Amino acid sequence: MSGQATILHADLDAFFASVEQRDDPRLRGKPVIVGPGVVQAASYEARAFGVRSAMGGRQARRLCPQAIVVSPRFDAYVEAGEAVAALFEDAVPTVERLSIDEAFLDARGLGHIKGSPGEVARRLRHDVRERIGLPITVGVARTKFLAKVASGVAKPDGLLVVSSDKELEFLHPLEVERLWGVGPSTAEKLHAVGLRKVGQVAELPEARLVELVGRAAGRKLHALAHNRDPRPVKRTPRRRSVGSQCALGRGPTSAEALDATVLALADRVTRRMRAKGRAGRTVTLRLRFGDFTRATRSHTLPAPTSATSAVLAEMRTLLAAERDLIDRRGLTLVGVTVANLQAGSRQLQLPVDERHGDVLDHVLDEVRDRFGATAVTRGSLLHRAPRLATWLFPGDDD
Repeated sequence: MSGQATILHADLDAFFASVEQRDDPRLRGKPVIVGPGVVQAASYEARAFGVRSAMGGRQARRLCPQAIVVSPRFDAYVEAGEAVAALFEDAVPTVERLSIDEAFLDARGLGHIKGSPGEVARRLRHDVRERIGLPITVGVARTKFLAKVASGVAKPDGLLVVSSDKELEFLHPLEVERLWGVGPSTAEKLHAVGLRKVGQVAELPEARLVELVGRAAGRKLHALAHNRDPRPVKRTPRRRSVGSQCALGRGPTSAEALDATVLALADRVTRRMRAKGRAGRTVTLRLRFGDFTRATRSHTLPAPTSATSAVLAEMRTLLAAERDLIDRRGLTLVGVTVANLQAGSRQLQLPVDERHGDVLDHVLDEVRDRFGATAVTRGSLLHRAPRLATWLFPGDDD
């Protein structure tokens, strides 16, 4: 591990809400909640009233009656996240993406080219603000753990560099909740014996922490309280799958509405694949029924594809086989995933009708890239607005 503070943790602030405020000037400076049901994001103006992500919509509106509630626009968030990711790649050679809005960056060895890690961080924040129009907070430290803590302390829209000779001076006065792995349950155990600051945890022998919170957690907390975190920044591996899902609600869903939803999901997934130059072989259908049971059905194609028509045809076949189960139990969520990805999104040998479909896919992609995701849509999707929840985090897609 380097002895210098060279690791950056970059985290976009209230990402979904910030995109909404960027795109609609009327929302700027006002409390914004993304998601008419469960809160998917809240602006800092809404957080000041206690609104948090994953909170129920009714509770959020009780806490902040004046909040402006907007429906999520996942295409806009994906577009913004990819644009910011491109700036990460321009800034440093090694980027480890944690999610659509968060990443570790390794700024080692750039002193003669781009300046100190702090200067790299300042330039990155400027570029994200000027080119993408979004606020981002960056923490810089010697370890990944401390860089992430620094960005959390610096939020919102801040920059904090923790020099290697000031690490424990910065870390030890913080609340124990800043340590990774300290949730409400662990915090309660620590508080019960008078441990509220990281420095107090650091003073305890490792064996005592093991007694309090268990072997694995105790060892981890002891190491982190002394800022021992040897993990390097690792380049994010390519995704092994691409997926999207849609919650349907508790009411009945007609066969026509379900087919339109599956079409929209297949369209979204294959467009993302083509944008990344990827094709896949395994198509998976995910279902959640009204009784909260789940089913997963897959089929592997003889050759990889990124054509919407090919993926849609497989999804319809898998869905038809589950029609009786859907009718009996009801359906509350449907998801589409394409896995076994490989480079190359165009098929070289296809029947004429599928080849024409593939060309049409790419033409539609170009129109949407130029004029926006809603510039052109399929006739069967007119007057329909399924709430598609894209799987944005690596743990969901892998």
